Parts: sequence; C-alpha cells; structure tokens
Amino acid sequence: MRRATRAGGAPQRYSAASLFRHGLTHEDWERVWRTVEMRRSYDAVVIGAGVHGLATAYYLASNHGMGNVAVVDKGYVGGGGSGRNTAIIRSNYLTPEGVRFYDRSTRLYENLSATLNFNVMFARRGHLTLAHTDASVRTMRWRAEVNKLEGVESEVIGPDEVKELVPFMDTSTKTRYPILGALYHPPGGIIRHDAVNWGYARAADSLGVEIHQGTEVTGISTDRGRVTGVTTSRGAISAPVVVNCTAGWASLVATMAGVRLPIITHPLQAAVTEPVKMFLHAVVVSGSLHVYVSQTDRGELVFGASTDPYASYSMRGSLEFTEELATHVLELMPSISKMRVLRQWAGLCDITPDFSPIMGVTPVDGFLVDVGWGTYGFKAGPAAGEAMAELVATGKTPESIAAFDLARFEEARLVGERGAAAVGH
Repeated sequence: MRRATRAGGAPQRYSAASLFRHGLTHEDWERVWRTVEMRRSYDAVVIGAGVHGLATAYYLASNHGMGNVAVVDKGYVGGGGSGRNTAIIRSNYLTPEGVRFYDRSTRLYENLSATLNFNVMFARRGHLTLAHTDASVRTMRWRAEVNKLEGVESEVIGPDEVKELVPFMDTSTKTRYPILGALYHPPGGIIRHDAVNWGYARAADSLGVEIHQGTEVTGISTDRGRVTGVTTSRGAISAPVVVNCTAGWASLVATMAGVRLPIITHPLQAAVTEPVKMFLHAVVVSGSLHVYVSQTDRGELVFGASTDPYASYSMRGSLEFTEELATHVLELMPSISKMRVLRQWAGLCDITPDFSPIMGVTPVDGFLVDVGWGTYGFKAGPAAGEAMAELVATGKTPESIAAFDLARFEEARLVGERGAAAVGH
C-alpha cells in the first residue's frame, strides 16, 4: 500500500495524467508505514499487529509521548483475528463493567476516522438481539436495564417493531422459533476491519512507532521475576515492558514468560454472500439459532455462528457449518434462499472461564497481557489500546480494566459475560 502524503503532512498535488499513471503503477508513492531495520532496544515491545496491538502502540505515542515502541508480528498487519472477524460494534453487554468498557470503545470507534485521519467506514446500523423464549425475553430485559443504568441506549421491543426495522424478517407465530421480542441497541453498527488496522498502523508509524511484520517471537526473557526483552526470528530485543496482544496464541506466548492463562482456544467460522441491493439496515443476532447477520456497504451479507464446540487451532471452514448456518438464517429470512455464498473462513477465539478478557499485570513484572477476548475482541480494540497504553506509561491499572485482571480467577471475582455472548456478536 502507498499513499500520497504522510499522516498530518501537506498533500502533494498531481495532474489528472499523473494521478492516472500513479494509480496504475504506484510510482513514487510513499508507503503507508515504514519498513525499517529492527533495533536491539525499545522502551516497550507489543506482540501482535492486530487492532489491540496497534491501538496500544498508537495511544502510547499519541497520549503519552512514547514513540520508541516496536510492534512485532509473525504475520502481517491485521492478518490474525483482526482481519478474520465480522466487524460488528456494540456495547449492550450484561455486566456493568463490560457495558462501561464497550461503551467507551464504541464512542472511540464513532470518531476514529477523524482521530486517525483515515476513513474506517463506521456505519451506525442498530443492533437487534432476538428473543425466541420467555427466558430469553427476561435476559433481554435484564440487559436493557443494566445498559440504561450505565447510560447506554438499549430497549426491549416487540415483534411488530422488529418487523418494522427488518421487513424481510419472518415474525409470524408459525415458525419453528417464533420471535417474541428483541433487545434493540441503536448505537450498534459495523465497521471496515482492514481500514481500522491500516488506520492505526499508519497513525502509529507517523508518531515514530516501528511495525515489524514477519517477525515471530520465539521467547521472552526474564531476570529475577522481571521481563527484560524478547527473542524473535530476527534477533533479540531488550525492553522493560512487553505487552501480549495476541489472539489464538495468547496462552503460548504467555507461557514463554512463565505465565499460565486460563484460556481455551476455539475456531469461529463466518461466511459472506454475493452482493445485492441494500435491504438489511440492522445487525441481527439470534442466540437460540446461533447465528448473526449484517450487510456490508457493498451489499454482501456477512454471517457467523457460535464457536466450534471443540478446541482447535484450525482455521479451515467446514461443510457442517455452512449447512447449519443456512438452515438457521433461512428460518429468520426465508426470502434470501436464492442468494449464493461466495466464501467462508475461520478465526481463533481465546475463551476464558467467565467469557471476559484478561487485561493488566501478571506475576512477571513488566509482562502485561491484553488477551482472552473470545468472540468480541475487535469491538474492544480502541478502549483496550487506550487503557493498556495508560498502564504502560503510568504503571497504574486504569479503573476501566481493573475488573478484568488475571488475579480474579484465584480470588473468585469473575465477570460473567456469557449471557451477552451466547453467539458472540
């Protein structure tokens, strides 16, 4: 990727002919972020070049003036979970801690294009979590009240209002799983995940952060209970702070520092259809049917389900997933039966016992973690990066993430979010 100006720089002027030539050849266009030689020492090393790692590095530089930071990734920018999700944004969680945290992230997302000077294509659509049983309706009312107490817009609506928001939805009483109501969350929406990653990478680079792709961490060095650096496929780096912002391999990376995490990794599959005229103006989720669906600005329908029931590091799609997904989606919207699925994929989800993340300090001084996000890590990227950057810079755990510390599992302070993450979106 190349661009005509650096972030915050003066725009270069091109004639129509030169723009056409540059568009075909990218000749003389400056790279979006630099490719530089890796140094042997940094003030902090962030492992993982997804939205969490890049956001942490960006806020370290922008909010705290720490530009001597390296982001390392064995793959490429946004090549992990940050590029394999369905890019749904919401804050209608179940616990007060979760609601406050995701509300902060949603607000950062809403203004992210202006913050980064990069169009991340955020679209506020509204988010519907369907209820098919009396028990589900009670849970939705519970969530709605918790949301309202935290200042987040959510309400329980009936089938007629669901039909008004999504005319193609089958809200009749003759279906196998009748829709009794829904939790309606107007601030929910979708965003372009690649643009978010590129925007954070571009902005962090402009502030001095170095991004090293194709650089695998093979070991983490410690001395008398304190982290001293990392060993990579391109050599060793010394640093007083190392932040683990990985997904899928979070527990393996932590083990390198001698830290055990209560995480199990499951695949999560998704699929996308051919593009059609825009007709679905809200994000629709059904926990009972284990399915969620939204429509992109290009017209594709993006589908997902719950995590695969087995622990695995496989990122291949399966026919079983496609058949089950199609069955459940058509129970909600029978009229889309002729649409063709173009492709499917999978990502890795690190799931904790209480379905909440692990953020903050560990028993190894200087080794910090921002992991265990399950199926909702992308939603949390901006707020997580902001909070982790504050922790690195000040040495004090921000109040917004205090409840998500690793010690809660030993001290029986679980933050149970399973009720808001039955399908994950």
